[in-house]
Amino acid sequence: MIDTLWTDVTTQVAASTSAALWPLAVVAACLLVPQLWHVVRHVVTIAHEAGHATVATLLGRDVRGIRLHSDTSGLTTHSGSTKRLPLALTAFAGYPAPAVVGVLAAAFLHAGYAFALLWVVVILLVLVLVQIRNVYGFLVMVLAISGFGWLAWAAPDAWRVGVAYGVAWLLLLGAVRAVVELHGSRRSVEGHSSDADALARATHVPGVMWVGVFWLVTVACAVGGAWLMVGDLFRT
Repeated sequence: MIDTLWTDVTTQVAASTSAALWPLAVVAACLLVPQLWHVVRHVVTIAHEAGHATVATLLGRDVRGIRLHSDTSGLTTHSGSTKRLPLALTAFAGYPAPAVVGVLAAAFLHAGYAFALLWVVVILLVLVLVQIRNVYGFLVMVLAISGFGWLAWAAPDAWRVGVAYGVAWLLLLGAVRAVVELHGSRRSVEGHSSDADALARATHVPGVMWVGVFWLVTVACAVGGAWLMVGDLFRT
């Protein structure tokens, strides 16, 4: 079993560039249809909260747990130093996190390691599961781990390659949409509290400026990740 798993992880898949396009079409449909977006947005939220938790841990803060909610929002609680820099960096990490992970996923795919990417996703989901502190979040994580675990282990190769590309596209484009939603919610809800507002309190830079920074980072990552996956179409 270990030998089979190792062979699977280290196998390079010579997927054509066009193999990245049908998952892109599926992800685009999920982004445009509200009901589908509500479902797949959980993947973006998991990456978002994992970004908060990872940076908080690296900065020596005590991560108390992660909660995922049925409205696709999330909350990472942590404690420690009240210095502005650690608080600002932790608050900043959330919205760029899915986009950064998406670029890393695109790099895996560009190198031909679609199968390895699925196993990395399973491992990351297990690590997040350990930090989950509510029933809904636990159920979401168990379903996600079960689904990706089956895909990584037993699904046909074409499915595995397609889902690997789909995950990369969802993280890259979903991160951009999440920032657009953030801007809309801050404008429509008075007294709205968000990562941008937390950054404004920590840095005295207006929250709308931080939303702009989030947008620039996520768009740059989306462009970079797309180039890694489909750039060969323009190089030939």
